Amino acid sequence: MIDSLRLAVPSNHPGGLEAVRSDHFGHCDLFTIVDIREGAIAGVTCVENQEHGAGGCMVPVQFLRDQGVGAIVVGGIGARPLQGFGEVGITVYFADRDRVQRVGEVVDGLVAGQFPEIRPEQACQGHGNCH
Repeated sequence: MIDSLRLAVPSNHPGGLEAVRSDHFGHCDLFTIVDIREGAIAGVTCVENQEHGAGGCMVPVQFLRDQGVGAIVVGGIGARPLQGFGEVGITVYFADRDRVQRVGEVVDGLVAGQFPEIRPEQACQGHGNCH
């Protein structure tokens, strides 16, 4: 069970707990950032995603690190950003996009310990080879 954490969930506009989560963290509209304390939601903030530009998929990784995020829940992720999140101390969890569709469901599932950490061999290899 998660007791205390700053969690990022890739989200579609307008963000927030009722928002639909985005399928691709690097190109999501925004991140819903949820502060969890003592297993409960202590605050919710929405921040716009950053343009990839120079640095590619590492731009959102660095941006989330700068926001103080400690974990992210995704439905898939490439090997390079997964490695980048590990390098900056952000844990990456997997939640099936078809079963967990709203940001609030992601938060509930993570707090309950229902989502596994993504291992490097589970990273997307491109061409539809994802999880």
